[in-house]
Amino acid sequence: MSAQGEPARPRRRLLVLLPLLVFLGLAGVFLSQLLSGRDISAVPSALIGHMAPETKLPPLEGISMPGLDSSAFVGKVTLVNVFASWCAPCREEHPVLMALSQDNRFDVVGLNYKDKPDNARRFLGDLGNPYKAVGVDAAGRAAIDWGVYGVPETFVIGRDGKVLFKHVGPVTPQSVQRLLMPEIEKALAAPTS
Repeated sequence: MSAQGEPARPRRRLLVLLPLLVFLGLAGVFLSQLLSGRDISAVPSALIGHMAPETKLPPLEGISMPGLDSSAFVGKVTLVNVFASWCAPCREEHPVLMALSQDNRFDVVGLNYKDKPDNARRFLGDLGNPYKAVGVDAAGRAAIDWGVYGVPETFVIGRDGKVLFKHVGPVTPQSVQRLLMPEIEKALAAPTS
């Protein structure tokens, strides 16, 4: 073997091992997150404690309810649910939203994200409509203002119009009991100014 071939072997071995080392490093990070016991649906939001983003979205055509207007949040506790008909987890959480909408102490409103109107109407027609208002965000710009990572996401808005809580992912009976209802109860118990 030549002297020129010798340095190339360790370099080749390193290049062969590099993907394995990267994979092991990422696997370690994911494993530490998994074992940390941290709730992965609790994504921090820069909006917590601030006024809800100014939002005025047109209504979903073909249903007789208003669009989404953030000025209507003031004076009542509101759940803002970001949903789409093409979102499988949105279908999973829909019965939970239907149950939540029966509680008249707060409003449940929908932000329909990048959806076709016919599909959104069919979604609500087939599964029921838990919302008091549905705003259409066809381009997804309002969702950006809200800091939405993906659908579904649900926000608790206090009577003062401030964002109090953000839940990422589908709401389940367990997350309602453990996370959402305690935040709603806190918002309902807060003194009105």
